[in-house]
Amino acid sequence: MPPSIPAMARGLSVPKPLRRQRLLRAARLLWAAPNTLIGLAMGLLLLPLGARIRRVGGALEIAALPRPPRRPWPFAAITFGHVILGTHAQALERLRAHEQVHVCQCERWGPLFLPAYLLAGAWQGLRGRDVYWDNPFEVEARRVGGC
Repeated sequence: MPPSIPAMARGLSVPKPLRRQRLLRAARLLWAAPNTLIGLAMGLLLLPLGARIRRVGGALEIAALPRPPRRPWPFAAITFGHVILGTHAQALERLRAHEQVHVCQCERWGPLFLPAYLLAGAWQGLRGRDVYWDNPFEVEARRVGGC
């Protein structure tokens, strides 16, 4: 007989699949945490300048500016673990699916993500290819998430 809803709500008996799902989610968050901390540090530096934070799809999105910048930045959005930093809200909305793929990549690679990403880009550059567009992490993000 399954436990009653009130018993489950009190945490007395959580079904095994739900418990496993929570443990896997916690493991992914912990594995990506070093990258997330970098993103949080950068995002906190932007808050006094008027940055806006919102939670979307398991990640924190931080819009640095209230509107598009006058001069282009080197990126419109960049992901560190479960933090996505964007130039402004419209850029975050436009690139959300692409950046969410990078969140999944951070969950998969954990603290190895940033070195792996940089090495993959460097390898492409050594082969005479574009370090960004031919980077396998970016290729996957464009293929799965668009943009």
